Amino acid sequence: MSARLSSTKSRAALRTSARVSADLLLVLVMLAVALWLLDRMWSVVWPVVLALLLTTLTWPPTRFLRSRGWRPALAASLVTVLFLVVAAGVVALIAVPVASQSGELTDGVVEGVQRLREWAAGPPLNIGDAQINNALDTAVDRAQDGLGSAVSTVATGVSTVVNGVITALLALFLMFFFLKDGPRFLPWLARQLPGRLATDVPTVAARGWETLGSFLRSQAFVGLIDAVLIGLGLWVLDVPLVLPLAVLTFVTAFVPIVGAVFAGFVAVLITLVSNGLTDALIVLAIVLVVQQLEGNVFQPMIQSHGLGLHAAVILLAVTLGGNLAGVVGSLLAVPVAALIAVVWNYVREQLGEPPAEPDGGDPAPGAAVPS
Repeated sequence: MSARLSSTKSRAALRTSARVSADLLLVLVMLAVALWLLDRMWSVVWPVVLALLLTTLTWPPTRFLRSRGWRPALAASLVTVLFLVVAAGVVALIAVPVASQSGELTDGVVEGVQRLREWAAGPPLNIGDAQINNALDTAVDRAQDGLGSAVSTVATGVSTVVNGVITALLALFLMFFFLKDGPRFLPWLARQLPGRLATDVPTVAARGWETLGSFLRSQAFVGLIDAVLIGLGLWVLDVPLVLPLAVLTFVTAFVPIVGAVFAGFVAVLITLVSNGLTDALIVLAIVLVVQQLEGNVFQPMIQSHGLGLHAAVILLAVTLGGNLAGVVGSLLAVPVAALIAVVWNYVREQLGEPPAEPDGGDPAPGAAVPS
C-alpha cells in the first residue's frame, strides 16, 4: 500500500527548491558580471597577474636578503636587476637559437603527422575514412599555419599583442613594488575591511599566495628536470633540434598533464622524421619513464603538499581554460582552480559544525571532584 504525498511537505520542498534556484541564479549572474568586468579590464589585470606570477618566483631570494638585514627597497632592487640579467641571458643564449629553428621544428612536426597518416592508411589499420583524412588534413594545416608562430612566441617570450612591451615593463615595475611592499599588504588590507572580513579575506589571501607560490616554484623545478633528462636522451640519440625541444618541455611543464603529452608528442614526431621508427620508440620510452619519475618521485619530493586537486579536475580545468582564453587560459587554469579550491576549503571550515565535545559522564568512584 503506497503512502500518500503530504501537501504541506510538498509545498515546503517546492519553496525550498525555488529559493535555492533563485540563490544559484543570483550567484551565476554575479559571476557573469565579474567575468565581463574582468574581460573589460584585462589590459590592466594581465600585467598584475604576470607580476604576481613573477613575484612568486623571485620572493624567496628577496626574503633571504631581508632576513639578513637588507632594507626592503634595496633587496627588491637587487633581485629585480638580477632577474632582468637572467632573463636577458636566457633570451640571448636560448630564445634566439630556438626562434631561428622554429621553422624547421614546424616542418618536422608537419612531416611527422603526414607519416602517421600514411602509416594509418596502410596495413594493418587500413584506415580510409574520409572524415579521418579531413581531420588529419585540418590538423596538418593548423600545425603548419600556427605552430611556428606559437613556438617562436613561447621561445622569445614576446607577446603577440601590440602592447606586449608595455605589459612586460608594467609587470616588472609591479613586481618590484610587490617585492618591496608585499608583506605590508595584508595588514593594510585587514585595517580597511569591516567585521569578519578583516580576518577572512587576509587569511584566504595568505593561503592562496602560499599555494600559488608552491605550485609555480615546484612546476618550474620539475620542468627543468624534465627538460634536462629528455634533452640528454635526445642528445645521446643525436636527434636534431635538441635545444628547442628541451625549452618546449620546460615551458609546457606549467600546463600539467596536457603540456607533458604535447611536448612528448612533438619530440617523438621530430625523432620519427629525422632518425626513424626505432629511435622514435626509444624517445617515447624515455618520455614515458621521465613522466613516471615526475609523477611518482619528483613532485612528491619537491611538493611537500599538493594542490588538493584530482588529476581529472586538473585536466578539465586546462581544457576549459584553453577553450575560453587559448594559451593564456591553459597556463592560468590550474592556478585559478587551486585558488578556487583554497576559497572553497576555507568556506567549508567556517560553515562546518564544530565537533561535539565528548560526554564526560559521571566521575569514576574515588575520583577527585574539584570544588
